[in-house]
Amino acid sequence: MEHEHDCPTEGILPARVQGLKPFFVMEIMERAKELEAQGRHIIHLEIGEPDFDTPECIKEACARGLRDGHTRYTHSLGLLELREALCERYESRYGVCLTPDRIIVTSGTSPALLLAFSVLLSPGDRVVLTDPHYACYPNFVRYLGAEPLFIDVDERTGFHYDLEAVRSAMSFRPKAIVVNSPSNPTGTVVSPEVLAGVSGLGAHLVSDEIYHGLVYDGRREHTALEFNEDAFVLNGFSKLYAMTGWRLGYLIAPRRFVRTLQILQQNFFICPNAFVQFAALAALRHAEQEIETMRATYNARRVVLLEGLRRLGFHIPVEPTGAFYILAGAQRFGTNSLRLAYDILEGAGVGCTPGIDFGRNAEGYVRFTYANSIEYIEEAIARMKAYLEKRREDPQCEA
Repeated sequence: MEHEHDCPTEGILPARVQGLKPFFVMEIMERAKELEAQGRHIIHLEIGEPDFDTPECIKEACARGLRDGHTRYTHSLGLLELREALCERYESRYGVCLTPDRIIVTSGTSPALLLAFSVLLSPGDRVVLTDPHYACYPNFVRYLGAEPLFIDVDERTGFHYDLEAVRSAMSFRPKAIVVNSPSNPTGTVVSPEVLAGVSGLGAHLVSDEIYHGLVYDGRREHTALEFNEDAFVLNGFSKLYAMTGWRLGYLIAPRRFVRTLQILQQNFFICPNAFVQFAALAALRHAEQEIETMRATYNARRVVLLEGLRRLGFHIPVEPTGAFYILAGAQRFGTNSLRLAYDILEGAGVGCTPGIDFGRNAEGYVRFTYANSIEYIEEAIARMKAYLEKRREDPQCEA
């Protein structure tokens, strides 16, 4: 969809930003907001954001932090108390022994990824990524002058890395291998065998674990640190604790990189938000019951959305067992996923994300999130059924 504010920038902007692609899920969401402003009721199954309110104990800790005057700069690495609590969490959950000096608390996981890539990548370096992948990964890589090296993953591999393919890619001497588990957009939980396999190939391992804690069907997620103590691990509070707008994450890094990471943090971000760090402490210490309730609710929604999408004719051979996404084959409805997503939004009032956002191998798919109520998921299925039937009867019909 064209934007009125788009204008030519060739010769004006630096080369490192000229090639960056839009984040289509945000564009879909922004169009949905425009429709809502016109009076339309939109069901949001496009954006990866919990619909739950942040647990009360976290909000109370934030308010207490404000009242107690925690409104100033903190240590650039983050509050020591929070970093100690994270060490305790990794030991109790994964059996991994960490020290606080390996943790950099950041203003979300995106700054954490930028920091990690900044100390790893030089122009011309290569980074191994899956295709499909989280939409922003290649943009981070290219922004720093490096190049993505895509490894195809698909339904036949359960959207896992094929270890032989990764080993073959090592002939290109990649600087880093990125793993995302549970993954966006596929909901795949990477097996310990795959994590162990990519850990010993000689490249730096960068593991995005932002959806840890959101697993179903008896699955258990593993941190990359169980297999490679020098892995770079990204995590945060946005998804598991329903804190997307709070913007707090963290990076666990090999000790030899921490001083440089700290200098980058001091220059680019100063430090993370003070009172939000006190809220994060409460999340780690007091929110387990609320988190388990949310996780069970997501699982129930997952089942409803899977069944509904299959009834509509979407192809889902690999059921997601983590995060809160379903990557659904939509080839019978069209091969242009971006156009299809806009058609479903305009015609059915349902937001979904075009597969092309996540790479070449996801074209022909659309991603739905079950971070919405069962009531709205069922209504979305009914709306899409009516719209797709009308569309089938009149292929030229566009909202």
